[in-house]
Amino acid sequence: MTTIKEIAKLAEVSRGTVDRVLNNREGVSEETAEKVRRIAEELGYKPNKVGMALAAQKNKFLIGIIVFSRKNAFFDQVIEGVNEKADELAFFGCSVIVKRVAYNPAAQLSAIWECLNEGAQGIIITPYNDTLVCERLNGLISDGIPVITLNSDAENVNRIAYVGSDYYNSGRAAGALMQLMTHGDTNIGVILGDRNILCHSRREAGFRSKLSSDKRFKIVDVQENFDDDLKSYEIVSKMLKDHPEINGLYFTAAGVFGGCKAIQELGEDRDIKVITYDAVSTTLDMLDKGIVTATICQEPKWQGSKSLELMYNYLSGNEEEEINSYYYSELNIKIKEAR
Repeated sequence: MTTIKEIAKLAEVSRGTVDRVLNNREGVSEETAEKVRRIAEELGYKPNKVGMALAAQKNKFLIGIIVFSRKNAFFDQVIEGVNEKADELAFFGCSVIVKRVAYNPAAQLSAIWECLNEGAQGIIITPYNDTLVCERLNGLISDGIPVITLNSDAENVNRIAYVGSDYYNSGRAAGALMQLMTHGDTNIGVILGDRNILCHSRREAGFRSKLSSDKRFKIVDVQENFDDDLKSYEIVSKMLKDHPEINGLYFTAAGVFGGCKAIQELGEDRDIKVITYDAVSTTLDMLDKGIVTATICQEPKWQGSKSLELMYNYLSGNEEEEINSYYYSELNIKIKEAR
């Protein structure tokens, strides 16, 4: 039976390169990939999945997944991707524990402890960017428990990889959309999720960077809604009352539905351009109604699936599968006319 090692020798590449090509993974030039596929076909290579499963079952892997609460529908889609990949990897002895917790360090620390107490050998986490959480994650890594950050990163954590959006550039993309969708002086209200979530603050920084040299834009207010629709309704209502000049709103995270309800009640006589993120059902509904001007999507299912795939490869000792520090999702923009 032909092996990956034999194909690698004939193609003059590493076994990891052959593995990436045969499993349709990124990171290999088309020329090399074609060479590997041709040699594999000529040799009649067929993966021995039964043997792979038997080998994997000698070492079963349990992976802890920690993301934010069920108030944020975006993470429903992330977990869909996790579950799809988990179903695929169950054949190889891999299972997952999923914890969805509130936006605070104590909840994350408790979830980490619960995952470890249940036997997790690796942690995938959307981290709260807090000193205690970062120290705990670095402690896990020092103890041999690998960590992958998912959807948002954390500062000074020696994780093996980050899977998610390039948030600074996605913020700049939002700024570019605001430029395209508006005319004349534009006064903007920014609604953050939580400043301690690195992806939220990086989006704001990118947005400000894009607009900083354009004198027709002014950010007049910035508030946090903690991804809560009721809180979002309250702060957007107050923002529109306190700043009748606002004609642009930028949501860096969730809470879009609540904020849009406030716009419907208080801003329906104004032409307010609204830039948001993600394609959850309530945001798409507001897009169809013309309240949301554009929303930027970031492949949530891919994020969940890719992070679990990477962790499994790491734990199973698939060292030929070289793991990079960053795996960025593609950004896709939805507007009403393109729905």
